[in-house]
Amino acid sequence: MATTTLTPHQRAVRSTVALKALMAVTGLVMIGFLLMHMFGNFKMFLGEDAFNHYAEWLKGQTPDGGILYPILPAGWFIWIFRVFLVAAVVLHIYSALTLWQRAKAASPSTYEAKRKLAQTYSARTMRWGGIILAGILIFHLLQFTVHATLIAGPFEDNPYKMVLGEFSIWWMVLVYAIWMVAVCMHIRHGFWSAFATLGANTSAKARAILNGCAWAVALILYIGFMIMPVSVLFGWIGA
Repeated sequence: MATTTLTPHQRAVRSTVALKALMAVTGLVMIGFLLMHMFGNFKMFLGEDAFNHYAEWLKGQTPDGGILYPILPAGWFIWIFRVFLVAAVVLHIYSALTLWQRAKAASPSTYEAKRKLAQTYSARTMRWGGIILAGILIFHLLQFTVHATLIAGPFEDNPYKMVLGEFSIWWMVLVYAIWMVAVCMHIRHGFWSAFATLGANTSAKARAILNGCAWAVALILYIGFMIMPVSVLFGWIGA
């Protein structure tokens, strides 16, 4: 049986396609996480006991052993999930930076043609925006997960009081609101690009539906993430 030897150009094309698929899949994983996180935030409206129980359940600290117990030992899920999510973030950034470098290394005419295809603000700022968002995400994790950058703490390991304390500060809510605008602009373009990369952009009708879904997901996430902090700020939660 004859074997087919790929040319350097063919190998480069295959590598680029694989990187785009990797970036698409990891991006969708992170969007899925944000949707789950958003619904978890809604537990704040149910009161201190409900929210704290939810936080402890995720960590495997509830009497029932927490999420996925006894399939997994108590407390294992949260660490497996964190490793999985960090891997998705790292692979997403790696694929994005690699594709960026390849685009810059292309001929001026090719690179300029590609650049002109991205006319929306979110598309033009996708790469630098992603880097900035990653930096703010690190602060957010240090604040609510590691508790190293709490503004109003400490809170004696009480998640409900911690959230109330942080979002009772007006400028913290403002920073969060601006950050979420950037996040959702990134998501709108990323959602569209991910499904286009995976083959969903097959016609003008499919393109319109895909664009509508991208906007819907971005708006749902923005509204969903901002309802809770605004409610805390105005005293609608924890009053």
